[in-house]
Amino acid sequence: MSDAAALGHPVFDADNHYYEALDAFTRHLDPSLGTRVIQWSEIDGRKYHVIGGRVSRAVTNPTFDPIAMPGAMYDYFRGNPDNRNPMEFLARREPIRPAYRDPAARMVALDEQGLAGCLLFPTLGMIYEEPLAHDPEAVCHLFGAFNRWMLEDWTFNYSDRIFAAPYLTLADPAWAVEELTWALDNGARTVVMRPSAPTTALGRRSPFDTMFDGFWQLANDAGITVVVHAGDSGISSNGYAVDGFAATFSGGWKPSIKSFAIEQAIRDYLLSIVFENMFERFPNLRVASVENGAQFLPELIAKIRSTSNKMPGYWADDPIETLRRHVWINPFWEDDVNQVADCIGPDRVIFGSDWPHIEALPEPMDYVRELKEFDAVEKKQILFDNVQELLTLRPT
Repeated sequence: MSDAAALGHPVFDADNHYYEALDAFTRHLDPSLGTRVIQWSEIDGRKYHVIGGRVSRAVTNPTFDPIAMPGAMYDYFRGNPDNRNPMEFLARREPIRPAYRDPAARMVALDEQGLAGCLLFPTLGMIYEEPLAHDPEAVCHLFGAFNRWMLEDWTFNYSDRIFAAPYLTLADPAWAVEELTWALDNGARTVVMRPSAPTTALGRRSPFDTMFDGFWQLANDAGITVVVHAGDSGISSNGYAVDGFAATFSGGWKPSIKSFAIEQAIRDYLLSIVFENMFERFPNLRVASVENGAQFLPELIAKIRSTSNKMPGYWADDPIETLRRHVWINPFWEDDVNQVADCIGPDRVIFGSDWPHIEALPEPMDYVRELKEFDAVEKKQILFDNVQELLTLRPT
């Protein structure tokens, strides 16, 4: 009997990734924009993307062939019981699998894994906005081309099982509205962006500044879920470490405060969305935090509660309850999911394996064992129901 059959319900993975095709960013990009936006360069026999005129080394091998095994870092994230150098986990490589770039092959992988379906997110796409942040127009050229590649290679809804999310940037408020309209017209069930204050032609702005109200109003009215996924959010290390989305362990066998940048980015994002009263202004808005971790949640809730106590009357409703109505959380698989459910409610927790990344669960269904303290109803919520709710458009 399969794990899903034993559970008595399907399992849906809310955090899967593809590895981008070699022409994912350039197939639909005006060639005359290559030097300004993105192009390939070969250095010492290895290909790298040149973004905005600068070589990106954020990923060691952006062609992804060969590629490290899914879940290669599993033991490291389980506490590294054998005290190994993190780089040792990445020694084993294999040719790129068809499932990483082809939806039909990915369907076969889903069947083998016992999964009903998955939400599908970029790999390089989540880290390429920041290197171009100085040129907001170029950012829009980049992701306009990228989204059209995604639609062509993956579609936004493949057989009602694979749901790729177009990437949205707020670098240009008008472009964001146009691109969201295009995504909706082409069947998108979710859209994805990084947790960050975008850089616009007017400088850096909060994503909840009123200049972006057109985008948020459209997302609200269409009832589409906005997924905020971990990426290069431009978090500064303030001199304590070298900034940029380079490998955390590029400096060797030592820790780095960059390890905490992901949770800092989402904490600030969610605090701001509450402080700016976005859910009162846009009461149909739904936001899902994916692959950002969840250890920040108790502190986040404490800070919101403290602020609410100090500023009675600012929120029409309890801001903690408002947060719980409008925000879904995908914790890291190594996080304490019981604590997350205590903070946000089991009806707002979504399972995601991060497959096939090196930080992923090697086998997505292994997550079921993390839910041993939940009852059958709560397990089904976390493993299936909650993400199905997010995939259902809820227009006003």
